[in-house]
Amino acid sequence: MRTTIDSYRHRAGRLNLEGINFDDFKDQPLPGAALRTLRYMHDVEHHTVCYLRDLLLTPAHQDPEITSFLSCWVFEEMWHGQAIGQVLEAHGEAAGAPRIAALRERHQRKEAVTTLSTIASAAFAGRAFIALHMTWGAINEWTTQAGYGRLSERAGHPTLRELLGRIMKQEGGHIDFYASEAGRRLSESPRAQKLTRFFLSHTWRPVGSGVMPKKEVDFLVDYLFDGPEGQAVAERIDRRVDRLPGQGDLHLLTTAVTKLSAQRAAA
Repeated sequence: MRTTIDSYRHRAGRLNLEGINFDDFKDQPLPGAALRTLRYMHDVEHHTVCYLRDLLLTPAHQDPEITSFLSCWVFEEMWHGQAIGQVLEAHGEAAGAPRIAALRERHQRKEAVTTLSTIASAAFAGRAFIALHMTWGAINEWTTQAGYGRLSERAGHPTLRELLGRIMKQEGGHIDFYASEAGRRLSESPRAQKLTRFFLSHTWRPVGSGVMPKKEVDFLVDYLFDGPEGQAVAERIDRRVDRLPGQGDLHLLTTAVTKLSAQRAAA
């Protein structure tokens, strides 16, 4: 069943933080690995608006349903970053504007390359770019939601579990729209299927790879997706990708986890 922009838009809104006591983190601090993961998530959530900047330079800006979705999506993601920032602040760490400004300053030159790469990909793909964008978005949202779930399990902190559960619920709304649009647009265009498969197999990387240092990406993948439980989550995401028209047997997540494990074993 297709998720329409109207059904999504009616659910969209600011993240509800009622009842979340961030002082709980002062009394029961998170372990270092969980905090490191939250720093990553904070930075990536706040970088969403930069992704939007690039997407609006592609054919996506011509589709009013897509732009309506993106407007709500970037709003919700910003509040996810803000909420994670409050957790960091409760631990005495920098968050919000100062941290984001420093991140963008470090990546200023790289950002220009990313923008040009997005424009070039869109010019090559044409109208099929929207199918690629929706598919890429679905995979990233599946991965993000799963990452929050894994962090909740590994940290074992009741307040964090409640907060991440609320974020995951909103991420589920993003997934519904992305996956619905990806399936519909891919099914209507064999060319979109081939181009999407090509770009995913050659250029897809775990969420945040274009923003965060490689050592942080490697840490995140290892912390959240290594071991039997993490591997099972990665395999589940890959099965969801398999169900998208023309995208079977890409094994994106399991390949990323296996590659990291091999690198670690060889080190």
